Amino acid sequence: MTAKDTVTHAGTAVAVPVRSEGDVDEEALAYVRTKIDAVLGRPGMPAVSGEVRIARAAARHTEQPWSAGAELVVGDVHVVVHAQESTAHELADRLQDRLRGQLTKVLHRREAPRKSATPPPWRGGPAVDRRG
Repeated sequence: MTAKDTVTHAGTAVAVPVRSEGDVDEEALAYVRTKIDAVLGRPGMPAVSGEVRIARAAARHTEQPWSAGAELVVGDVHVVVHAQESTAHELADRLQDRLRGQLTKVLHRREAPRKSATPPPWRGGPAVDRRG
């Protein structure tokens, strides 16, 4: 069992290697690459580096033999996503959903600065007049 390395290129200058272990065919790798490209090719995406690992368990009796792990650095934020499914297509879809969710959080944090809520009156906030 040797690990195969491929590189996925999104619509931008993003290159993320996809490493496979076990009995992973080219069709499954191509589908995973397509899903990763869809997530990383979003407009406004900062610099991305890291890798995605796809593995298929050798034991055929396991319920979910396909597993994936993505460790990416998006801008200055480390994003880690794991998924495990019974087929390669389900795995790619699950990985895409989880990556999209994590990257949406990262991009939202970058765009909107954190704002604190107005403090309550007993902490120096505006007093509320409750008279009639």
